[in-house]
Amino acid sequence: GKMFPGSTTKLSEETRASATSIAPKADLVKLTGTTTLATILPFFGGGFSGIIAFVPLDGVVNTTTTDNIAVNVAMPQNRVTILTYSKERNKWYPGAIS
Repeated sequence: GKMFPGSTTKLSEETRASATSIAPKADLVKLTGTTTLATILPFFGGGFSGIIAFVPLDGVVNTTTTDNIAVNVAMPQNRVTILTYSKERNKWYPGAIS
């Protein structure tokens, strides 16, 4: 199921290799490798906004703004980074990282 604030949240999970372009199919994506992400295809279809959570397993995974990610961030190893997709802007917006 997908994430619904205010009710019991059940996340689908998968492990996927980091790549320049990825097409995740789950809410929580554990990334192997450290390839920089430029394109994340919305797994819920392009007609909706939504969120996804990434956990890099092997080291820092960076994002770049060359396609549909709004901000360059370094997603830390073994920590959750939440990205929110805006259908209106066709962009993923990473959450704050400190």
